[in-house]
Amino acid sequence: MQPIPPAHAPHTASHDREIESLAEFDEVVAVQGTLAHFRVQTVDLTDRTDALLSVDTKGAVFLGCPMDEAAATRVRAAGALVFPPVPDLPFDPYRGFVYAPDELFDSLDQGYEATPDALSYAWLQETKADGDVFASMLRAVHDDAISDALDELLVGARVVGVMGGHAMARGTEAYAGAARLGRELARAGFTVATGGGPGAMEAANLGAYAAPYGDEMLVDALQLLAKAPKFTPSISDWARAAFEVRGRWPDGGPSVGIPTWFYGHEPPNPFAAHIAKYFANATREDGLLARCTAGVVFLPGAAGTVQEIFDNATPNYYESRGEPTPMVLVNRAHWTQKLPTWPLLQALARERSMEARIALVDGIEEAPAALKRLGG
Repeated sequence: MQPIPPAHAPHTASHDREIESLAEFDEVVAVQGTLAHFRVQTVDLTDRTDALLSVDTKGAVFLGCPMDEAAATRVRAAGALVFPPVPDLPFDPYRGFVYAPDELFDSLDQGYEATPDALSYAWLQETKADGDVFASMLRAVHDDAISDALDELLVGARVVGVMGGHAMARGTEAYAGAARLGRELARAGFTVATGGGPGAMEAANLGAYAAPYGDEMLVDALQLLAKAPKFTPSISDWARAAFEVRGRWPDGGPSVGIPTWFYGHEPPNPFAAHIAKYFANATREDGLLARCTAGVVFLPGAAGTVQEIFDNATPNYYESRGEPTPMVLVNRAHWTQKLPTWPLLQALARERSMEARIALVDGIEEAPAALKRLGG
């Protein structure tokens, strides 16, 4: 599988003036001798007072970086902007990296309600209700930081999206098929990206996780997961089953999940190594599809998946993101009878360049070949 760059990989191009770790900070100070016009994100600088008192910080921006008060006073006087950490938040609005599953599910042993994921959703519900402009600003800053981190993560990756509903239960053949799809795409060198939630999304991320192992690993993992088929009635039990799989096979392959706190009842799945979670669902939806540069596979779903199909079809129709990218719809009966999306998609594509980039297949196992045929 084509590797996703490590979360702390050196930046390139437009990100080469961002500092997101203490090691990067020390390297810049030692090699360049200046912090002028750099952006430093959530790096604890309380032990770097001497450096902050001595180097040029004109035009620098410090986002959520703890530092000694004397250092903060000096860098402000030298022309830097200092945005201090915001206390009592269950998330970091200035974060430099996307989330890892262990981070969002920390304290799961105390129940899902104690995790940062659940606490962030509770904060969203509370602040949405009172209309606090400061809270809405924090949400916007957080989501923009996540987008920036996601762009850095996916540089050079060939991303295939797998879309589908959250209702697909563990232990079903449909779930197993979606997992095999994710595994085959990962083994073919693609980076699998999903909406990051349960159901079909989790299955595809699980498949990518299973890609480095022999085929029997996925069979065994599916059996373990079947004991907690859905995230209702207990998210805690559902998540613990996933972490049991991760504990038994700890060296899984990477993939990306892009979920949202907008759907608070729907937890992120722990099989995506990299989780870009957003407060704003519109930002999340558009960003997910825009980053699927090698195409999208649409598994059976309901209103959300139908929306994603046409959110993806619109830029393909207008070619607003360049050449149309492949779109593969899976399950003929679902997309022509139950939710007859395919005829409308065909009609939109007729006599346009996107016409050669759409396909309808009967089964999940046909999707990778269809992607290849369409140019994915």
